[in-house]
Amino acid sequence: MDMKIIEVKQSIFADNDADADRLRQQLKAEGTFLLNVMSSPGSGKTTTLVKTINALSDEFRIGIMEADIDSDVDARTMSDNTKAKTIQIHTGGMCHLDADMTRQGITELGTDDVDLAILENVGNLVCPAEFDTGASKNVMILSVPEGHDKPLKYPLIFTVCDALLINKIDVLPYFDFDMDKVTEYAHMRNPDIKIFPICAKTGEGMDAWYEWLRTEVKEWRS
Repeated sequence: MDMKIIEVKQSIFADNDADADRLRQQLKAEGTFLLNVMSSPGSGKTTTLVKTINALSDEFRIGIMEADIDSDVDARTMSDNTKAKTIQIHTGGMCHLDADMTRQGITELGTDDVDLAILENVGNLVCPAEFDTGASKNVMILSVPEGHDKPLKYPLIFTVCDALLINKIDVLPYFDFDMDKVTEYAHMRNPDIKIFPICAKTGEGMDAWYEWLRTEVKEWRS
């Protein structure tokens, strides 16, 4: 018996891409820059974002959406350590946010008093990269202990990101991590990706990252 096979994945992604474009246009009209930040758990996302928000809070009105499968640990950390408007998003077990979920978060956050909205996406290197959230820019964080081979093993996230923060460079002497190789591999996936070696804990390299983000936000809102 012949079986009819329906490929729904393409339709899901196509619908999400169209929804993401609508959200991007809406945010552009409202003057809000949306930064989508992705990484593995433990890469230092929250620490990096706390430092970033505090460095730029005198220049931009900042809001942050913390996306997790459960808990409000990161949202509490943001509320306790920054002045950013903060909300928690629970994904109901899903390992990513899509454009509609992001829109729900943006609606709850509000954009009237937000110049820079940050989405701290669910921690993994696969699912979040598959769905366009409607962000103005995508950024990922890779920590030194994770290894320099990740662009080879997880190509999509490096392909869709505009910037790569290589965090925890203070521990480079203790890990077999090759900065030249990770740069080469990342540029194989995305020749235009901007790479910032940083240590969020000590602040090393963070100024270059702040300047890149500052410029992107200002250009988006101009």
